[in-house]
Amino acid sequence: MLKSGFEQINSFTAAGIPYLCLVDFGKSEPMVFPLDQIDSAKLLFSINGKSNIEVTENPVSIPNWRKHPVSQNRYRTAFEKVQQHLHYGDSFLLNLTFPTSVETDLSLKQIFGISHAKYKVWLKDRFITFSPEPFITIEQGMIASFPMKGTIRTSAPDAKRAILRNQKEEEEHLTIVDLIRNDLAMVARDVKVISYRYVETVKTAQSDLFQVSSKISGEILPQYWPKLGDLLEKILPAGSISGAPKKKTIEIIKSVEGYHRGFFTGIVGLFDGEKFDSGVMIRFMEQTPQGLVYKSGGGITVNSKWESEYQEMIDKVYVPII
Repeated sequence: MLKSGFEQINSFTAAGIPYLCLVDFGKSEPMVFPLDQIDSAKLLFSINGKSNIEVTENPVSIPNWRKHPVSQNRYRTAFEKVQQHLHYGDSFLLNLTFPTSVETDLSLKQIFGISHAKYKVWLKDRFITFSPEPFITIEQGMIASFPMKGTIRTSAPDAKRAILRNQKEEEEHLTIVDLIRNDLAMVARDVKVISYRYVETVKTAQSDLFQVSSKISGEILPQYWPKLGDLLEKILPAGSISGAPKKKTIEIIKSVEGYHRGFFTGIVGLFDGEKFDSGVMIRFMEQTPQGLVYKSGGGITVNSKWESEYQEMIDKVYVPII
């Protein structure tokens, strides 16, 4: 009998076999690749400097980069349904996403080569991700998570101060930090918020962005190490790209988005034999029969305005180039 992806993760981790894993949003198609068996003609990765690619020089801009987002009407209809659930108390925060059709002269593999990010993956004929967002790291019995919530262009007036003082963004970030802390508490003890709402800069070809993050850490419970597959299955999908409470919010997401996320907002993980490092697969492009699609979105609360959330979804359709 073939082992599931999560069972393979358990086995490889216990044996100390280095591997790369990809887990989709719905946890229905986890894939595991021993590092010494990866065919670079089919899969390329770069995880915090560990990769199977050579460094390439980057152009200043991307030729022919055109976005064709979903209509305002489609977005607003979904947004208003989400607001109904939020006002009913079914959810406190929901990450609403949509696909945007993209025109470009470059292939997915070429875009992968010119992009800069902590977590990069190219899967031939499927997708690329160039994500700035860590999910969890595990090292020497400790697990840490780094939820990112809050984005603003650095060119905005007093941008850093504005994003940190924005009430909606602060409420959204607090909700996610609380959710992630509860998620980690299912697999770890002594879970604490180590750093709260610190700001990092993300450089892109279009405009630089400020991203707001926090760090949460705890000591892994004995039953979840080295059974890393069980741990991932327990805490996925990531709270930062679903919402709270997670189970009900995911039900709402599936009912209002009207498309299949697939590996978008899943995770990529790298186990080097001792340490596990993983990222949430946001900043995501997919090859479809209709052409290239870029999936993006953001967190919705009762204080959200559909116009600004719609614009944020479009602003996030970018390739991070330095």
